[in-house]
Formats: sequence, structure tokens, C-alpha cells
Amino acid sequence: MSATEVPDGLLEIEEEDERRAIIELLTRAYWMEIETVTNYIAASVSHDGGRGLAVRAALTTGVEEEVRHARSLGRRIQELQHGVVPGAEPFASDEQYPQPPRRSTDVARTIEAVVATETSAIRHYQRIMRATATLDADTNALALGILRDEQRHLRLFEAFLREYVESVGADSMA
Repeated sequence: MSATEVPDGLLEIEEEDERRAIIELLTRAYWMEIETVTNYIAASVSHDGGRGLAVRAALTTGVEEEVRHARSLGRRIQELQHGVVPGAEPFASDEQYPQPPRRSTDVARTIEAVVATETSAIRHYQRIMRATATLDADTNALALGILRDEQRHLRLFEAFLREYVESVGADSMA
């Protein structure tokens, strides 16, 4: 194999700086997914009340999806680094993601937090796609797949928010 051939979707040796930049973007995405899983688990376990049931179910499903994303990102990081995916030691909560509400009946705050989290994730996956568009087709395709999942999840929670706002408005008029 010549020095310019790219085995298994890996970047060429001459592009080591780009590889490091892509690994940094992927690592950030990996930790974003892990933090999202933590917050979604807390919110999916904590909610009480009728309005919270659909949100709990969606968050429970969302946890599984976010774990799949983290695993996929971890595999890609491992491939690009030819080594190990980071463990929990370097993780520090970004705190940019809204935390689950303190009250178990505060469904609106949870929905708003999910919308903010998914919007942030979408922006980050778009960043990864721009960075990898001409450099790394495999990472670009991975980011596109996850981006689609995040967009679908955002639309679901935007619908929950619209429904919640409409029902609260109807309740206050009754």
C-alpha cells in the first residue's frame, strides 16, 4: 500500500493535525452523549404525574439511543487513535446542559432541557460534518446518522413542548 492510500477510512499520515482535531470533536461528542444519558436517566426515573408519563417513556427510549451514539463514537475514536477510548477520569460535566428539575412534576422544565440539549448536539454534529466533509468520509457518515437521530428527538420534544403549552393554557382557561 502506498503512503497516499487510506486503509479502512483512516486519515492519511500527512493529515495528523486534522486527525487530532477530528478526535477532539468526536471526544467532545462522546462526553456530550454520556452526560445526556445521565440526565435523561435521572429525568426518566424522576417524573410523576400524567403529563410526565409520555416524557418518561420518550426519555427511556432516548437513553438507549444516546448510549448507541456514545458506543459508535467510541469505536470511531478508537479507530482514529489506534488505541483506547477515554474512561471517566478526564470527564468533567460541561454544565452547559440543563440539569433535570428539582421537582418531579416539573415536566415543562425537563422538556425545555431536552430541547436545549438536542439543539446543542445538533450544532456539534454539524460542526463534525463540516470538519470531516473532505477529510474523513466514515466520520462524516457517522455524524450524519447521529445528527438525524438528534433531529428526530428534537422534533419529538418540540411537539411535547407545544402540547404542554397548549394544555396548560387550556387548563388555566377552564
